[in-house]
Amino acid sequence: MLPEYKKIAQVFRNSEQSASANLGVVEESAAMGEVAALYDHFRARFGRPVVPGILKCFATHPPLLKHMMDLSESLIFADGHLSRKHKEMIATLVSTQNSCPYCADSHGYFLRVHGGSAQTLAAIQANHLHSPELNHAEQSLLEFARKVNFNSSEIGRADIELLMQSGWSELQIAEAVHVAALFSTFNRVANAFGLRSQGLLALYEHGAEGASIKIARKD
Repeated sequence: MLPEYKKIAQVFRNSEQSASANLGVVEESAAMGEVAALYDHFRARFGRPVVPGILKCFATHPPLLKHMMDLSESLIFADGHLSRKHKEMIATLVSTQNSCPYCADSHGYFLRVHGGSAQTLAAIQANHLHSPELNHAEQSLLEFARKVNFNSSEIGRADIELLMQSGWSELQIAEAVHVAALFSTFNRVANAFGLRSQGLLALYEHGAEGASIKIARKD
């Protein structure tokens, strides 16, 4: 089980938490065929008893669900050219910039689990990318991710060379592009479907018991 799912498993047990405000999703109780098999794979692979809402959004088109799960396993939820911590920094930043409460909460939580301090998270949430809580290389990486999210048409070779001067390789920069662009997509899907925050940061900060109370009240 991935470390971020140990606490989640203490709270989300045998309960569908993914009610969306705008569009229907494929809940676990209604999943059939390929979707049911993919949900089973997710639960077995990650040890999380409840399938998250974003996957239930993608399940309205089963081939898309499979592709997104493959991307998540191989790119998002894995160390690669970038560490998992740096990917979660990018995910949290982009999700906050795009006003996506579902993704900003989830990936803020994942950032804390993977070693990000409360001060680092606060700086990213506030878009203070030159905060001393971030080292120079991280500042450069997040500035670049912000540009991918908002002004990708203005990115030029000079941006890449500036990142390389900060210590990032071309493969790391390419992975940063993929992560930032994918989260731009995830944010728009979550917002359009109307997914609400799962309260995972409260789970991290207050422990499973306190978070379960807050989640119950929110629902």
